[in-house]
Amino acid sequence: MNIPNKLTVSRLVMAPIFFIAFHLPVWIDASLQTLSTILIIVLWVCTELSDLLDGQIARRGHMVTDLGKVMDPFADTISRMTYFVCFVSADMMPIWAFILIMWRELSILFVRMLMMGRGSAVPANIWGKSKAVLYAISGAVGILAIALGSWAPASALSGYVDRALTPIFALAAVASVASFLTYVKAIIKSGSLSSMTR
Repeated sequence: MNIPNKLTVSRLVMAPIFFIAFHLPVWIDASLQTLSTILIIVLWVCTELSDLLDGQIARRGHMVTDLGKVMDPFADTISRMTYFVCFVSADMMPIWAFILIMWRELSILFVRMLMMGRGSAVPANIWGKSKAVLYAISGAVGILAIALGSWAPASALSGYVDRALTPIFALAAVASVASFLTYVKAIIKSGSLSSMTR
């Protein structure tokens, strides 16, 4: 396994660790809040750096593999959905936004399987890029809200961040759905699945 794929696998490993670290104060003792906050910040930074670096290293080092093409978006989905599950459990993220994002991620997984069966790839689009950026921003703002709530709950910045959470999660959900619809439109227009037996 090459270096980019190892970085991708690291995101799959860090996702459950993030989930456990996030819930330490709830599952064990509230006194672990500071440790929990530090851990989730470190894990979030490592996860996002991994996502940033694996693709760059693979392309520049000519190490793009079939496994990497499949595993990279899967690892992205697992890590981001782990953040969102944690945010929902902490009443930070509206459940409707999470449901829309979850439906989108499951649906695009199904579409990818169909396209792979036809020997085609799901085409990239601007909404897909916007979705990825908004997912990352949502994660960052959520982590910031947790840190401020733990270390500076009475600060003005904490209040601003808390008020920004719902709009940011809403934008992520809208971009998520829009990206899926544009993927489906492009696939239908291309006729890639027209010969599939029904």
